[in-house]
Amino acid sequence: MSPWIVGFLAFTLYPMISSLYFSFTSYDLLSTPHWIGLENYRFMFTKDPLFWTAIKNTAWIIVIGVPVRILAAIVTASLLVRPKRGVKAYRTLFFVPTLAPAVAAALAFLFLFNPETGPVNQILGAVGIKDPPLWLFDAQWSKPTLVLLILWGVGDAMIIFLAGMLDVPRQLYEAADIEGASGWQKFRSVTLPLISPVIFFSLVVGVIYGFQYFTQPYVISFWLTGDAAQIGHPQNSLLFFTSRLYQMGFQNFKMGYASALAWVLLLVTMICTLLILRNSRRWVHYGGGLR
Repeated sequence: MSPWIVGFLAFTLYPMISSLYFSFTSYDLLSTPHWIGLENYRFMFTKDPLFWTAIKNTAWIIVIGVPVRILAAIVTASLLVRPKRGVKAYRTLFFVPTLAPAVAAALAFLFLFNPETGPVNQILGAVGIKDPPLWLFDAQWSKPTLVLLILWGVGDAMIIFLAGMLDVPRQLYEAADIEGASGWQKFRSVTLPLISPVIFFSLVVGVIYGFQYFTQPYVISFWLTGDAAQIGHPQNSLLFFTSRLYQMGFQNFKMGYASALAWVLLLVTMICTLLILRNSRRWVHYGGGLR
């Protein structure tokens, strides 16, 4: 175990302790850290003009994006769970987008949803919509367009839900048929309870991923402006918590403040995860009963 222990101490524990110390200092990566106590945290909650904007955008992508992604994965898996002609090809088609790198996917959506030359608005114009949205170029539509990007890559979650649905005992459906249950009743009373561990797993992973959401909005903002300093464009609608952390630490070289942001992110993520774990006892079914 010694190689793992050495790696953990050198590359995980030591950086965490260092960042905790730096969060109480004024540090620019070049000069010696200067102890300032809780000033970084005080500035974060009272004086940082974009802190609450980043919080709001991150909360939006978690509250809206994560449930929509889970729902889309459940619906897609439900359509592809039954054996039928070509079902393997459809499963492959839904999964393939998840193999695309995040940067390439973001650039592809920039092309597709370009308000002037993109094929999406051209199709909308062809069907009679005269004023289609500006999508990623509009602060009101930028985050909904990111949700569409998230749904485009729903194949990985679909595969997990598909495995969970295939693991549901067939005799339970046969018993429900004997009782005269409809398709919706079987889904609500048989399928959902038995795939609740998969929903729980997807929810926890989705929330953690939502707090760390960075690559796609950063690439889109950089492409729109050509300036890395304009991260969050348009109108800071794509400024997420990790974006603000990156901006302060690696663009403004305020590493002490960035470390404070990182620890707040860690604590909020842990609290949300613990709340989900505690609440899961009410609705997660592990075959033998509720836990």
